[in-house]
Amino acid sequence: MTNETTQAMRNRTVLLTGVTSDIGTAYLQALTMAGANVVATDLPGLQDQGRSVTEDASADGPGKAVFVPCDVTDQDAVQRSVDTAMERFGGLHSVINNAAVYKNLGEKRPLTELSCDEWDLVMRVNVRGTWQVIKAAAPALAASGNGRIVNISSVVARKGTAGFAHYVASKAAVEGLTRAAARELGGGGTTVNAVAPGLVDNAATRILNTEDHLANAALSRSLPRAMSSADLVGAVLWLAGPDSGFVTGQVLIVDGGGLFV
Repeated sequence: MTNETTQAMRNRTVLLTGVTSDIGTAYLQALTMAGANVVATDLPGLQDQGRSVTEDASADGPGKAVFVPCDVTDQDAVQRSVDTAMERFGGLHSVINNAAVYKNLGEKRPLTELSCDEWDLVMRVNVRGTWQVIKAAAPALAASGNGRIVNISSVVARKGTAGFAHYVASKAAVEGLTRAAARELGGGGTTVNAVAPGLVDNAATRILNTEDHLANAALSRSLPRAMSSADLVGAVLWLAGPDSGFVTGQVLIVDGGGLFV
């Protein structure tokens, strides 16, 4: 992380969802190391893990983090997370919408074998949850004068990866929501962008993909290596900070040059 990034994020308050995932924890640690204060959320059932990672991030500082149990499909819980940012840190500058259903998708299956309940769960969390966080945070972000929203998409929205039709469709919807929100919130000075990661080599990915699939993904990149959570941090923090103030409605693909658009 550069000194410029650290200075830019110092004293900003960030709402981060999905903090207990490998990627979410990487964002949290980078944010507090850069001096940002973070309201970190995840499901109520994960609050012990959530408190542990936020305590560790606060100890590493200089930024501070607090954990708030929150199911992003629960509008009241989402509002409590925003309220916590206002009460604890005096405002809200950035949102990183990282919460999503992924590792619990199960084995890859044809779309003809997916149930309505499986489809609805992915859409409820990945799309409705993202929208509800944006909706709740928008007034506070506008009040900050330089609000930033970073939604997390995926390269599968462009590749149409087989076996995950519900997940692919949800991430394509997140990109559409990103553009619509950028149009609507720009007048208040808030930017809305998305980051689309490639296949990250972590525990969640290994539940759903074979070793051969991971190896082939790495070799298909212009930078032919495995992708880690750390590879996403720079792009996400830049879009969440003040230096990206004239970039909005964009999807930044971070996958080592595997996909060009």
